[in-house]
Amino acid sequence: MQSERAATPLDHNINATTDVIFDNDYESLFELAPVSLWLEDFSAVRQAFEALRADGVTDLRGYLRANPVEVARCSALIRVTAVNRRTLKLFRAADFDDLVANLDAVFRDDMFDQHVEELGQLWDGGNHFSSQTVNYTLDGERLDIRLEASVLPGHESDWSRVLLSIEDITVRVRTERDLRRSQQYAVGLFEHSPVSLWVEDFSAVKMLLDEVRSAGITDFRTFLNVHPDFVTRCMQEIRVLDVNQQTLSLFSAPSKEILLSRLGDVFRDDMRIHFAEQLVDLWHEKLWQQREVINYALDGRAVDVFMQWSVFPGHEADWDQVLVSLTDITARKKAEAYVEFLGKHDVLTKLFNRAYYEDELARLGRKGPWPVSVIALDLNGLKVVNDQFGHSDGDALLRRTGEVLKKAVGEQACVARTGGDEFMVLLPGRDERGAATVVEQIEQVIELNNSFYPGVRLSFSIGAATCVQGERLTDTCKIADARMYEAKRAYYLAMGNERRQTGDV
Repeated sequence: MQSERAATPLDHNINATTDVIFDNDYESLFELAPVSLWLEDFSAVRQAFEALRADGVTDLRGYLRANPVEVARCSALIRVTAVNRRTLKLFRAADFDDLVANLDAVFRDDMFDQHVEELGQLWDGGNHFSSQTVNYTLDGERLDIRLEASVLPGHESDWSRVLLSIEDITVRVRTERDLRRSQQYAVGLFEHSPVSLWVEDFSAVKMLLDEVRSAGITDFRTFLNVHPDFVTRCMQEIRVLDVNQQTLSLFSAPSKEILLSRLGDVFRDDMRIHFAEQLVDLWHEKLWQQREVINYALDGRAVDVFMQWSVFPGHEADWDQVLVSLTDITARKKAEAYVEFLGKHDVLTKLFNRAYYEDELARLGRKGPWPVSVIALDLNGLKVVNDQFGHSDGDALLRRTGEVLKKAVGEQACVARTGGDEFMVLLPGRDERGAATVVEQIEQVIELNNSFYPGVRLSFSIGAATCVQGERLTDTCKIADARMYEAKRAYYLAMGNERRQTGDV
């Protein structure tokens, strides 16, 4: 940028010369200057200003914007008296006459507002004006320029000698424009990314890890087991610098400020376990990590996320800029959990299915704990309900069966539907007395359930047996099954119905 220069012998030479602008020495300085220089006569502009003041104009800028034709008139009053070689080269003019004859091609289009400002600076009583504006070469190329102009000493009263310097800043402006565009693009990518993005400062965490390392600790995992509070301390030292819009949506936060003030509600419970594993990876200098974790929205909702964590390039030494992306996988985790549930459970009763029961039976047969009791149950009258009232009523009866058995037996035992109306209960660590207690609980819950459901009553035929260590659990299951069938025959005999003999249950 050209600054206003002090008075030199050149100024006095100009004052003393009428027919020649410069003597030979200063003419060479003017001609060979590495910036574009113009010598112009603004005396007619000054006279026009005086006329406008006489007409009562006080706000020139407002007046010119309201009367744009006056801007063109003022411009036409400026007379170019000399330019240097750099000017001709910059504007691609053959000579001085070529340039002056085509000034309308140089000063046009989007320089209106800046030219009004330049004239306004002179109107305000100054002998200097500057601006960043646009000119054009004679072949039409746009030039971004920085203009500095000063009334030469001795000509303040008439503005007949004004020296202008023009610095071509096209490359710089284009670079700044490209940089702003890149910044806007980067900000746009961050703010409108479809995944949650966090920029965080982990420098304090790195300092804590360095302190532990300098203390001679080599087994960091053992250190964390002995000092669990270190994990909490590290979590508290993380500083969140920014989050994007998707983060606010994912965590139900109305604003960034509210989210950042409630990070303790977001990262809690199991997050400490995941963060401990992250610290172990950082201890081993793994500066790019990914894992599945659970966070919490501000409304208390659990959010399963796939976290990817990476130190920004160039910040590996202090970890002061870290990018964290969180992809919401809650729907996927629910789908996986449901698929896993279907693999182990009966859809209708929500009890374990036969495949899970057989796996559990084999596991207990190998490892115990002993003794293991088995309860075999058969739902009485299911076929009659299906035939007389329809399968929807039969399904309702099966759902009630699932509710009763889960309530009576609890979650610690394996309760499975092994056939259409057949159910098995495995009770590890329970002897005959323990099995009898569970049978009593089942009968009590059946009575309670029947009191709440009018119509068809729940009824089970039940058989139980106990296996001690050294016996085969599968044989015990056969015993329990046989006892159940004995109870079932007794049930139908008591009902005066021998359907069991025909296989019509």
